[in-house]
Formats: sequence, C-alpha cells, structure tokens
Amino acid sequence: MSKRTMTLNLTEKEMQVLDELCARKGLNKTALLRQALRLYQTVDQRLELGEKLIFESDDRSAKAELVVL
Repeated sequence: MSKRTMTLNLTEKEMQVLDELCARKGLNKTALLRQALRLYQTVDQRLELGEKLIFESDDRSAKAELVVL
C-alpha cells in the first residue's frame, strides 16, 4: 500500500483537542486521525443506509441521537 502525505491546517483549539485525544488514547496524531477517518466512514455509510446513531447512558436513562448534516 502506497502512502501519501498531506498538510493539515488546524486552529489552536483543534490542535489542543488532537493533542489531548492522542495523550488519552496513547496514539500518535497519524494513528488517531486514521482511526477517526475510519469511524467517520463507518458512521457515514450507516447513515446513508437510513440507520441512526444513538448514544445511550449506562443506566439507559438518557439517549441522544447524532444528526449529521
């Protein structure tokens, strides 16, 4: 598999979020962004099929549906 390089411009806040997620997950930026891309692809495919993405609390007392435009 060949690899390509890209430049990504982020705001200071976005970079801070990226750094914090990398630290929490123990991943480098490339690995985290690859994981995020795979997750977004999966969500997008499921939504295209008419499915819903719902977050539910452990005790099932709260639910929230993710709406993507």
